Amino acid sequence: MDTTATTGQYVDVNGISLWVETHGTGRPMILLHGGMMSGESFGPLLPALTADHQVITVDLQAHGRTADIDRPLTLEAMADDIAALIAHLGLDHPDLVGYSLGGGVALHVAAKHPDAVGRLVLTSVFTRSDALDPEIRAQQGQVSGAAAEFMTETPMYELYQRVAPRPEDFPRLLDKLGEWMSHDLDLTEVVRGLRVPTLIMAADADMAPVSHFADVFALLGGGLRDGGWDRSGRPAGGHALAIVPGATHYDITESPLYAATVLAFLES
Repeated sequence: MDTTATTGQYVDVNGISLWVETHGTGRPMILLHGGMMSGESFGPLLPALTADHQVITVDLQAHGRTADIDRPLTLEAMADDIAALIAHLGLDHPDLVGYSLGGGVALHVAAKHPDAVGRLVLTSVFTRSDALDPEIRAQQGQVSGAAAEFMTETPMYELYQRVAPRPEDFPRLLDKLGEWMSHDLDLTEVVRGLRVPTLIMAADADMAPVSHFADVFALLGGGLRDGGWDRSGRPAGGHALAIVPGATHYDITESPLYAATVLAFLES
């Protein structure tokens, strides 16, 4: 049986037409990609993830095969899209696995709709703007449509030109991403209020320092005391932290440890 057989379709929810692909069968898992990427970026992970799961990839607003609509690009709006998609597809407590921008979306879905979600994996998701090096923040401040001409040789531009319904909208995507990144971010209370088992994952050389992800884990009660022989000192709620060695923000999902760690958490 080919567990990676794919069904792709547009699904109209919450005022947007999302491109959704379904791979394999089993317990549902939704994968949410990073900025300027698409669901197909998870392709190398599918053989491992679809062994026992129905894996659903979604192209978020203005990304991949999902066209932009007349609204700002925000984590909250895209989270409402995913919550509406879960209801539309009738998914039974799907696990959410989000990377970078997609992790921020997954975080808001789980925070606003905890009864609709199983487990949550947040990969390379920094939760405060001040966790980033000032040089990185300065680079983010330069993201705008005016930079489109300098990105024509990048994989992100090639992907957009190949699959986007309106390839000419690439500068518009950069404008919206730049606008979103121009605002200070602080998701401390959103994390602290999580009610679903959550795995915080990051690379040992991620965009934010390892100490930041340890701080995020601490918001969930993790890493504050000895877990104990009987594990009674582990954080209530089943939360966990994983730092992937030899990886960066940009290649963490390519590590052979990534899929194995995700699956171990989801199946624990």
